[in-house]
Amino acid sequence: MKRPTVASRAGRALGLNLVNTMVSRLGTLAIGIALARILGPEEFGTFAVALLALLAVLSFSELGVSLAIVRWPDSPREIAPTVSTISILSSIIFCAVSVAAAPWFCAAMGAPDATSVVRVLAFSVIISGAVAAPAALLQREFRAGRRMLIDQVSNWLGAIVSIVTAVGGMGAMSLGVGRLAGATAGAVLFIWSEPVRFGWNREIARKLLKFGLPLAGSSIVVFSVKYVDQFVVGSVIGPVALGFYVLAFNLSSWPIAVFSQPVREVSPAAFARLQHDPTALRSAFIVSLGLLTAVTLPVCLVLTGAADPLIAMVYGLAWTPSAAALGWLGVLAGVRIVFELVYDYFVVLGSTRVVFTVQVAWLIALVPALYVGAHLAGIAGAAAAHVCVALFVVLPLYLVELRRAGIAWRPLAAGVAVPLLYSGAVALVALAAARIIALDVLAVAVACTAALVALAFEARRMRAALHQLRSVIAGGTS
Repeated sequence: MKRPTVASRAGRALGLNLVNTMVSRLGTLAIGIALARILGPEEFGTFAVALLALLAVLSFSELGVSLAIVRWPDSPREIAPTVSTISILSSIIFCAVSVAAAPWFCAAMGAPDATSVVRVLAFSVIISGAVAAPAALLQREFRAGRRMLIDQVSNWLGAIVSIVTAVGGMGAMSLGVGRLAGATAGAVLFIWSEPVRFGWNREIARKLLKFGLPLAGSSIVVFSVKYVDQFVVGSVIGPVALGFYVLAFNLSSWPIAVFSQPVREVSPAAFARLQHDPTALRSAFIVSLGLLTAVTLPVCLVLTGAADPLIAMVYGLAWTPSAAALGWLGVLAGVRIVFELVYDYFVVLGSTRVVFTVQVAWLIALVPALYVGAHLAGIAGAAAAHVCVALFVVLPLYLVELRRAGIAWRPLAAGVAVPLLYSGAVALVALAAARIIALDVLAVAVACTAALVALAFEARRMRAALHQLRSVIAGGTS
């Protein structure tokens, strides 16, 4: 029996990841709508504060060592026991710190009622650390089918628990309990798929920490770039405004989760197989960027153009203030998808200096811009500041670094020019529909139709690009 090639395994994994993420996000969207309507902006804002604390700790809790499994040039199973030991020990420490610091953090965010929710969610940190190595092994080996099973069980169980407890009157705590229940079920399935083995090898630990600590530091900065806007909105405007902003942020993240996340499950491992062939690696990156922008930008700009009718139709009139932020965050989502692929490319190259330097520059420029934007124009001002910094500070920095890595600007521009043209047209149609058509459902339908038409026009070019990408990966690994 012929053994599957790396290209076919990566392609199958990408397809399964797309299905997994699509089903998960559609389910999460539907459940999020229900919970937003049940809880309302105030309770939702309280949970947003607690979730922000959890995500902050998860961004660095396992010290970046699990990614070494994906990138390790030899058998990853020789390092897995040491990865597990480092991950669980560091996660226990950070969980304890989170529990102790919860009252201070929540007071600073203007939501002292979120303290108990933060403490419940902190135990998710230990669960995440325990399964860091099994999750990385599944990613390394393109076992997307098993990962899909785990994600679906975790997401749906957590959602059901959240809805039941929310209806029962638990308020913001219902979301915390549901998330913890889902994480626990997912951990059981991860360990069933890849049993956790603990061990310690001093030499391997030294190499892991040398690789992981810069990435952990970079992850802190990456997290700050992604979520500092929520810190600013919560501290400057308050938890209710944060609830509106987070709802818009979550909706704008839907294209990222559906399209970018599945690609990121596959791209680091696929790029890593091409490390020995720089020409093939550069070609794979350029083609991947063109494909990703062609699929995602029209969807992102539908959110921008049809923000008002979309929020009113989906979440109800109580949530319409969120539309002011969503108009800008849709643009940011498209930019972030591109940046995430660039980030993964430099990680595979081992250029952690580039990753860290760009993220630090982004954060330095972003913080004052967010404060100014939030003070001047509330949640819309904060979102607009985010977009401006991304386009006029971060994008030029990444282009310079890509050129130094051997990727010229011209092929990059050629790859994204047509998707940008079609996406701009989609944004204009969506914006016009939102302004002219009084019926929200009809306005959203027109905007979505425009996006589908753009994707249909792009279909032939995307098929050719996908075939080219498979050929590059197959040629680079043969």
